[in-house]
Amino acid sequence: MDLYFKFVFFLLGLTIGSFLNVVIYRIPEGESIAQPPSHCPSCGTRLKPLDLVPIFSWLFLKGRCRHCSTNISPRYALVELLTGIVFLFTYIKFGLDWYIIVAFGFMAVLIAMTFIDMDHQIIPDELNIFLIVFFVATNLFISYIPWKDAIFGALIGFAPLFLIVLLTGGSGMGMGDVKLMFALGLYLGFWNSILTVFLSFIYGGVFGVLLLVTKIKGRKDAIPFGPWIALGAVTAFYFGAGIIGWYMGMLV
Repeated sequence: MDLYFKFVFFLLGLTIGSFLNVVIYRIPEGESIAQPPSHCPSCGTRLKPLDLVPIFSWLFLKGRCRHCSTNISPRYALVELLTGIVFLFTYIKFGLDWYIIVAFGFMAVLIAMTFIDMDHQIIPDELNIFLIVFFVATNLFISYIPWKDAIFGALIGFAPLFLIVLLTGGSGMGMGDVKLMFALGLYLGFWNSILTVFLSFIYGGVFGVLLLVTKIKGRKDAIPFGPWIALGAVTAFYFGAGIIGWYMGMLV
């Protein structure tokens, strides 16, 4: 049965990943994620079910549109595969527990947000609002984190980033990052929110230097901070208790 559920949740992740591709493409363009149905962005032809099988359609069609032969970015398949792997790992980490519903929603939004921020240097309000509404709905039903801890987590995540925006006039960080950290803090709680902020600056600093050294980015190029917040949040969400426990043990 364990193998069966691993397979099911991996397939679920692939399917959700396919939907996330729609979110990533349409929300920054101000388009509905429901209408019109999936279509080729080049020729506009409506895609059939065989064109929409996660990963396999891209492989079978050799990365091209069936109708106009326009190249389809391999990132579509990458997002699907990444989401499948994340969902599989989430099941392995938490097992068959109601909490995995929270984890699936949390991770799906982070994946969509990361790619949107990389493409457009924005974090859409729609994603932050969804995170907040989803948190309230699931915590009312499952009660996986005390409300007090959630509120403190949101505030401690929000405050330092908001202070940076005030001090830099928004040149070093945008309000989208601040809103995102507020929403994530609800899920993470007080200590994991602190860890997330700390890790996001570490990740951002290390990878920022690598991007500059490899000349992928120039000194004047904008480097989005959202992906590093997301990576810090993922680390804290899955491994925060162990990391914080290890750190506290070092202090004793």
